[in-house]
Amino acid sequence: ALDDLVHAGKVRYVGSSTFMAHQIVEAQWTAAKRGRERFRTEQPPYSMLIRRIEADVLPVCESYGMGVLPWSPLAGGWLSGRYGRGGDSPADSRRAQMLPSRYDMSLPANQRKLEAAEQLGDLAAEAGISLIEMAIAFVINHPAVTAAIIGPRTMEQLESQLPAADVSLTGDVLDRIDEIDPP
Repeated sequence: ALDDLVHAGKVRYVGSSTFMAHQIVEAQWTAAKRGRERFRTEQPPYSMLIRRIEADVLPVCESYGMGVLPWSPLAGGWLSGRYGRGGDSPADSRRAQMLPSRYDMSLPANQRKLEAAEQLGDLAAEAGISLIEMAIAFVINHPAVTAAIIGPRTMEQLESQLPAADVSLTGDVLDRIDEIDPP
């Protein structure tokens, strides 16, 4: 069906979202074997707190010449600077609206995320940028990433995210990010 859509001119390219590396390889092989249009892009979750794609998805996409368009560079709001220990969530936040376990600060996994986000916020301040700028710059400066899907809901959010396009992270900052949240 996707092949037909491309050949009919209804879409230019097709892509996958949140595929594991072996699924990307299998899709590429299947397309080649059957003479079909191949996936040209992958949309994985990727942030300073969600880095599992670095080990396999990004290298696979590079080897197949696929564009990578990561979503959630702010890790579902964890890297927005919006959440803190013991504080109430803003009523319009994901933390207040999503499954309680995803942002329940009594859970050890979420405590670790919050601790890492706080350390990353301190690092961003030391680097003279906001945590939002550092988080988006981290994603878009990876050589395998084509562009990030940022998804601001307000003009204020957009204005806080746009400066990240001009941020380059130094090797020292990237090393510190690795120390705080290893790949």
